[in-house]
Amino acid sequence: MTNLPTVLPPFGVGRHLLSVQQFDRDSLQQLFDLADLVRPIAERRQICTVLDGAVLGSLFFEPSTRTRLSFESAFLRLGGEVTTTTGFTFSSMAKGESIADTSRVVSGYSDVLVVRHPDEGSVAEFASASVVPVINAGDGAGEHPSQALLDFYTLKSELQRRDRSVDGCTIAIVGDLKYGRTVHSLIKLLSLAQGITFRTYSPPSLELPPEVAHYARARGHHLTDAETVADALIGADVVYATRVQRERMTEEVLASANVSGNLLNRRILKKAGAAEIIIMHPLPRDSRMDSFDLSNDVDDLPGLSIFRQTDNGVLIRMAIFLTALGCSADMVKATTKQRPWDATLRWP
Repeated sequence: MTNLPTVLPPFGVGRHLLSVQQFDRDSLQQLFDLADLVRPIAERRQICTVLDGAVLGSLFFEPSTRTRLSFESAFLRLGGEVTTTTGFTFSSMAKGESIADTSRVVSGYSDVLVVRHPDEGSVAEFASASVVPVINAGDGAGEHPSQALLDFYTLKSELQRRDRSVDGCTIAIVGDLKYGRTVHSLIKLLSLAQGITFRTYSPPSLELPPEVAHYARARGHHLTDAETVADALIGADVVYATRVQRERMTEEVLASANVSGNLLNRRILKKAGAAEIIIMHPLPRDSRMDSFDLSNDVDDLPGLSIFRQTDNGVLIRMAIFLTALGCSADMVKATTKQRPWDATLRWP
């Protein structure tokens, strides 16, 4: 598979979005400003047709619910149209077609592609053959840039509700840190902030890759490994929990990790004195017994933010499409109107 180039161009008009490393603090804030602008559209209080006539090619060669529907909902909310395929079985790759041929053909049908693929580096290979912008929706254990963007946006929003800043905050990151690509992208993106303390906990054999830890430390952030989840939580502003990526693990690795019980529950939070902590999770969470994930007994705690994360995913992905297709804030405003049907009170 094709690996990411050493230096990627900044994300912008007509550009692929392959990595969070395409952002600096200014371009990140510009994307967040667009996300703020489209919130009424994302929440269906307004209707926008700025992408009228545009076509999204949604290519998901790996199972997905939230990410696929979030991207497709985002495009539809901006007035565009969606063509979609899911899994290898229903694609010409099942007949032996190369990634390059698939990308060149499908990009000819579309104005932008969103691609998820189980192999790291594969989305970059799609991008190299595409004639339109390609958005990375997850490539194996590599990156998941749109998830990191919505996580940063949510983290910033949740901290602001508490009169806190991302700069100088303490974040506990717990769970599968080796195969959890959302963690890799989030730590890299958060490294644009200043003075963050990362406290990590993972089961044996599921530790954070050294290159990700080095990336954060090289940019002046403090990163330490904790002996237990409770140790990671003490004094933290936020906890970011991730499920065990069993589908990416061999039976030997899974056995050595010894993952059972709860990763994070009400009892652990109480033990760490962290009942008020902001709780984040990229979802899906495994709600089965002994799944070693975030327990649903935390769902009534005031800091639970996991569903605000998913809601924010739509508006962040709207901002990504607007940026890639060169739609300014003025263009959005000029093509937006109040919705004509009666509002149901979904949002307070």
